[in-house]
Amino acid sequence: MDVLRRHFVAGAIAGITLFATAAAAAAGTMAIYKDPQCGCCEQGAEAMEAAGYTVEVHDEADMSAIKTRFAVPADVEGCHTAVIDGYVIEGHVPLEAVHKLLSERPDIAGIAVPGMPSGSLGMGNDPQASYDVYTIAKANGAKSTVYYQVRPTN
Repeated sequence: MDVLRRHFVAGAIAGITLFATAAAAAAGTMAIYKDPQCGCCEQGAEAMEAAGYTVEVHDEADMSAIKTRFAVPADVEGCHTAVIDGYVIEGHVPLEAVHKLLSERPDIAGIAVPGMPSGSLGMGNDPQASYDVYTIAKANGAKSTVYYQVRPTN
């Protein structure tokens, strides 16, 4: 009986792992728009690929046009702009926040990390970093709210 229970648990764990990997891969292709000279954006793209997302990188000389195209409010602008499954991912958003967004599918335009916080994904990816991820509202002029908090881990 104990052997059957171990096989069941091992099978369940394998199934959950396979489902999580398939869910990330099925999320669609992430298009990342970045300045051609930006190295931190490349690190972010590599992290997204390593997490199972299909990534297409687009070098853009005029990032302000990209931010206008995807209606990124000026107060939450970050380094680069990504789009996946109808959501905008602005700046150095951590993987956990992207996973949360795509699994919860809230009624927002996307999420953003304004500026280039030290320790964020692509900027050192430091477990001691502290910054917030904000919503990008669908309604023009609507206020951004905190969607996800990154705090130091001990």
